[in-house]
Amino acid sequence: MAKHSKQYISKTELVEKDKPYDIEEAVEVLKQSATAKFDETVELHIKTGADPRHAEQLVRGVALLPHGLGRDIRVLVFGNAETVANAQSAGADYVGDDDLIERIDGGWMEFDVAIATPDMMGKIGKLGRVLGRKGLMPNPRTGTVVQAQDIGRAVEEAKMGRVEFRMDRSGIIHVPIGKASFDADKLADNLKSIVDIIMRSRPSAVKGQFMRTAFITSTMGPSIKLDVSKLSVIAV
Repeated sequence: MAKHSKQYISKTELVEKDKPYDIEEAVEVLKQSATAKFDETVELHIKTGADPRHAEQLVRGVALLPHGLGRDIRVLVFGNAETVANAQSAGADYVGDDDLIERIDGGWMEFDVAIATPDMMGKIGKLGRVLGRKGLMPNPRTGTVVQAQDIGRAVEEAKMGRVEFRMDRSGIIHVPIGKASFDADKLADNLKSIVDIIMRSRPSAVKGQFMRTAFITSTMGPSIKLDVSKLSVIAV
């Protein structure tokens, strides 16, 4: 069994074991336990009742967090000459065509979101194995394959704090919701927003209870159990 540091153990003492916390109380406890020297990322982990072995039960989507993620998002756009101006004016960090494809194929991955126009998908298909492993392959379902006239909007949304969520092989969704330095009410708003979107993304093929358990945690802090009965009624 792994041994935890005294500092970690002292943090766990702030959390009542097995107690389901409401959102506001959970956020307050999390902020007290996030005492690392860096600004810890706050994540939400939801165990769903979906079966990842069945395609019709897969859960995947995107959400625009009202208060962002608390960090600069590096956006790359695959596009031809006519999309360059729109992408750059919207704040894209990298815009290109064959030059970017060649750099990525060579191992360069210094970006957080990749967006492409439909006509570029044939070219970047060769990068599927590389980008797919990182969750960076542009996809129409996640709003990262858009028409040239919509490039500016897609870039702006990505910069604001647009996050992608998807269920892993265990039926669990892991998604960042901000930084420990955020005000408690902003973290709570982000959490409620992402839960609302996830609940609305429930596949019709999933029967029974969709959200089984939910926890929030900071990078170096303990997990805090959320009251699922209260989370489940956020989406109306």
